[in-house]
Formats: sequence, structure tokens, C-alpha cells
Amino acid sequence: MLIFTYDAMKTKTLGLIIILVGLLTLGYSGFSYFKTDKVVDMGSIQIIKKKEHHINWPPIIGGILIVGGIVITIRDKRI
Repeated sequence: MLIFTYDAMKTKTLGLIIILVGLLTLGYSGFSYFKTDKVVDMGSIQIIKKKEHHINWPPIIGGILIVGGIVITIRDKRI
């Protein structure tokens, strides 16, 4: 038998974590990383190319996360 219990502290913590992630998402709109590829490999001669990749997300996602976290914490107080 599976019993689900409601823990107010867990939902409040979850709401605060979601708000924090939303603020970080607004502050940092993305990140980039480098990938190295071998272009030429002829014995002792190697040519390696580094290519930069960008991953960006829209700032509206941060706003949605902040609003969702606020809703979770307010809903937690009403129950």
C-alpha cells in the first residue's frame, strides 16, 4: 500500500528553489562550450579545430519559473 503525505516544508522549499532557478535563468541567458575536432591526423602531424557552441534560452522562461515558484509557496500557505 502506497501512502502519500503532504509535507508543507517540502513544498515551500521546492517553491523557493524554483524561484532561485528562475532568478538565475534571468541573470544568465545561456552558456557556451568548446568542442574539439581532429581535422588532419597524419602520423606526427595533427590539426585540431576548436569550435564554440552556444546554448541560449529566452528570458521569459525565468519569469515563468519565478511566477510558478511564487504560486507554489502561496498555495502552500493556504493549505
